[in-house]
Amino acid sequence: MIRALVVTVSNRAFTGVYADKSGPVLAALLKDAGCTVEGPVVVPDGEAVETALREGVAAGHDVIVTTGGTGLTPTDLTPEMTARVISREIPGIAETIRQANRDQVPTAVLSRGLAGQAGNTLIVNLPGSTGGVRDGVAVLAPLLRHAVDQIRGGDHPAS
Repeated sequence: MIRALVVTVSNRAFTGVYADKSGPVLAALLKDAGCTVEGPVVVPDGEAVETALREGVAAGHDVIVTTGGTGLTPTDLTPEMTARVISREIPGIAETIRQANRDQVPTAVLSRGLAGQAGNTLIVNLPGSTGGVRDGVAVLAPLLRHAVDQIRGGDHPAS
């Protein structure tokens, strides 16, 4: 079983201005993909993202998926905080997520989300919208088992 942690990054959801919508959707989709899910943990933009990621890695989660903070506003710092935590970037995941629905949502290519490995944990940044989460998990779900197995030292399946 894959242990997943969902982290919602939003100043407004953190302070109670509005309810977190993308985190619960993300958690449900990861459960549907066969993960045991903790969260969503809601944190504000900035340093709190790095802290949540480091705590998730230390707790032994196989995958941490964030939602929010990947855009172009001055407070969108999720990719920068993720870069501080990962030791190896996995650019193909983030690139594919950006391209997944760009014909219907051209602004999807503006997401700056990263994907990478920190210790034995896969970390993936998704946009903060429920649509962006759905599109991202549609890309991520089929890759999860193989990616986690590879991070754990598994071999490639025989063809």
